[in-house]
Amino acid sequence: MDHVSDNEFRRGWVVTALGLALASAVSLGLARFAYALLLPAMRVDLDWSYATAGAMNTVNAAGYLAGALLLPRWQARFDGRQVVVAGGIGACLTLALHGLVRSDEALYALRFASGLASAASFAGGGLLAATLAQQPGGMQRSGLILGIYYGGTGLGIVACSLLVPQVMAPMEWGALVDWQRAWLALAVLAALATVVMVGMTRRLRCPPVAAAQRERAPLAALRFGMAGYLCFGLGYIGYMTFIISLLREQGLSGPLLTSFYVLLGLGVVASSWLWAGLLQRHAGGRPMATLNGLLALATVLPVLSSHPVVVFASGALFGSVFLSVVASTTALVRHHCSKAAWPSGIAAFTIIFAAGQIVGPVMVGWVSDAAGGGLQTGFVLSAGLLALGSVLALRQRPPA
Repeated sequence: MDHVSDNEFRRGWVVTALGLALASAVSLGLARFAYALLLPAMRVDLDWSYATAGAMNTVNAAGYLAGALLLPRWQARFDGRQVVVAGGIGACLTLALHGLVRSDEALYALRFASGLASAASFAGGGLLAATLAQQPGGMQRSGLILGIYYGGTGLGIVACSLLVPQVMAPMEWGALVDWQRAWLALAVLAALATVVMVGMTRRLRCPPVAAAQRERAPLAALRFGMAGYLCFGLGYIGYMTFIISLLREQGLSGPLLTSFYVLLGLGVVASSWLWAGLLQRHAGGRPMATLNGLLALATVLPVLSSHPVVVFASGALFGSVFLSVVASTTALVRHHCSKAAWPSGIAAFTIIFAAGQIVGPVMVGWVSDAAGGGLQTGFVLSAGLLALGSVLALRQRPPA
C-alpha cells in the first residue's frame, strides 16, 4: 500500500483485506474445493475409481507446486498485486475450460493449470496480506488481517455450495451435462469476484525486491513448523476431496449436503475471528499444533458416526480450523524472518503445502480402493497424519 497515515489506514484496511479475501475465494474456494461438490457426478459420468478421482486433485496440487517454485521469480520481476491479479484471471479461464472437455487427459491438464494459477493468486495474496499488516496501524491487527485473507476461501466455499446444486439441477443446456454446466457457472462467478478484487485492492502495492536486497529465510529454524505443515497438506486434502462422496455413501440427501458445505464455508469465514488472537500471541508452533489436533478430531468424526449432528459438527470444526493452519505459517514467517526474506519463507511453506497435497488425495483414494473399508479407511489415515503434524509442530520454538 502507498504510504498512508494511521487514520487513513484504519479507514481503508478493511476494504483492502476483504478485496484480498476474494482472491483467496477464487484460488481455493472455487478453483480447488468446488471439485468435491462436482466429484460424485463426475465419477458416475466418467466411470472413475477413487484413485482416479484423487489423482485429479493430485495433479492440481502438482500445478500448485510448480507455481510455488516459480513464485519467487514472478515476485522478483513484478509487483505482488500484478501476480495475484494474473493468477485470478488464469483461474477464471481454466475453470471455464473444465466445462468444455470430457477426456481424462484434458481434465488432468486443466487441473494442473488451475493449480498453477491458484499458487500465483493464493500464495501471492498471502504476501500482500503480510505487507498490509506491516502498514502503520496494521501490526495490532496482523492476526485479523491474515485471518480475513485466508478466511476468504470460506466465501468461495459458501458461494459454490449454493450455486452448484442449482446449476446441476435437471435442465436443457445444449449437449453439456450437469457437472460441465457447474464448471462454467463457477468460471462466471470467479470472473465477477476477480473484477471486484481488482477494484478493492487498487491502492495495495508490493514492489519487486532487487536481487541484492533479497534474503533467504532461515529454514533450519523453521524445520518443525515445516514438518507439521507437510502432515497438514497430506491430511487435510483427503477430507476436502472426498467428504461429499463419503457423506453421499452414508445416505445424506442433497439439501443436507448443501447445508453441510455451507456450514463448512461459514466456519472458514469465522476462523478469521476465532483464531486471530492465537496467531497474534504465539510466535512458535503452538497455533499450528492446536489447529492440526482439532483437524484430526474433525476428520475422524464422520468415520465414528454418520448421524447428521456428528457430521455437521465435523464440518463446522473442520471449516473453522483448516485455513487458519495456512495463516499460522505466514505468522511464523513474519516472526522468524526479516521482510526481505518473506517471499523466500512463504514460498518454502507453499512448496511444502503443495508437496503434501500432491501425495494426499491419491494416497487416500488408493487406500480406500485397496483396503476394502471404503473412504472411511482413507479418512482414518488422514486423521493420523494430522495428529502427527500436531506433535511435530509443537516442537517448533519461537525465535530467540
